[in-house]
Amino acid sequence: MKPRVLIAPAPLQDIEHVYGPAITAAGAELVFPGKPHQLSEAELLEVLPGCVATLAGSEPYTRAVIAAAAAKGLKVIARAGVGYDAVDLAAATEHGVAVTFAPGTNQESVAEHTFTLILALARHLIRQHNGIAAGGWPRQTNRPIRGTVLGVLGLGRIGKAVARVGRNFGMTVIGHDPYADSAYCAANGIELLPMDDVFRRADWVSLHMPMLPESRQCVNARTLGLMKPTAFLINTARGGVVCEPDLFDALKNNRIAGAGLDVFENEPPGANPLLTLDNVVMTAHTAGVDLLSRDDMARAAGEAIARLITGVWPADWVVNPAVKAAFESRG
Repeated sequence: MKPRVLIAPAPLQDIEHVYGPAITAAGAELVFPGKPHQLSEAELLEVLPGCVATLAGSEPYTRAVIAAAAAKGLKVIARAGVGYDAVDLAAATEHGVAVTFAPGTNQESVAEHTFTLILALARHLIRQHNGIAAGGWPRQTNRPIRGTVLGVLGLGRIGKAVARVGRNFGMTVIGHDPYADSAYCAANGIELLPMDDVFRRADWVSLHMPMLPESRQCVNARTLGLMKPTAFLINTARGGVVCEPDLFDALKNNRIAGAGLDVFENEPPGANPLLTLDNVVMTAHTAGVDLLSRDDMARAAGEAIARLITGVWPADWVVNPAVKAAFESRG
């Protein structure tokens, strides 16, 4: 019997030709859950046990899911993306499950999307569109972004790409990252500053840090209070890095000018009060997924699965390297 690989994200079921050949060439068969939505924990518990690997989206790979699936042979969770906060990494390591990601596949997509949100806010895009659709002609003077200050929080691959686009738009770029590549920043005109100074100086604060305990709700009443009343917040990272009630309060009371949000603490956001504000532009966690990056991420995840189930260790893609001995002992 061939090993089975779950293709969990519904949007990837139509592009089997991208990731499928690597997996099937490794001797495995693809399993599709047949659901048009993101799988829940309960649904994963139904379909994942018995699979040797999962090509994963943002489904909740909780301790319970990992324990149940690992007991039935799960060895690989391969994220078709660069974030892996939906995976209980400690549980995966304990159960000998390798977790991989797809670095270098979506930074350009996120950078483009970041500036989609920036330009929509600067040019009052939603307000103009709605006004014209309602029969009006709401002409007004818009904000330039050239000559303004872009603050980038998180200067990994994505933050660097955003900074580069900002420079191309004629923006002054400042940033903060506790692990910043200072030589790169110096060579590319990115002034490194303490985080509080980025909040104080920037006209646009763009978030690109991973979701870690130390970054959770780092955007809060205190840091929002440092921002200029004419400044904007852009979040294409993770919803949890922002304290949403504090952001709502700052926006509603015009303590900052507006926000562009691609991510929320809970997705879909439901009855989130941020949805009621007219100084917010929102998208549905799509910053990192355009047609090119989608294929690149899925292809990388498929290749990671193929390598791992055939005994090749893709060191640059495994995010829990401590699992290697336990993984290999499982045969």
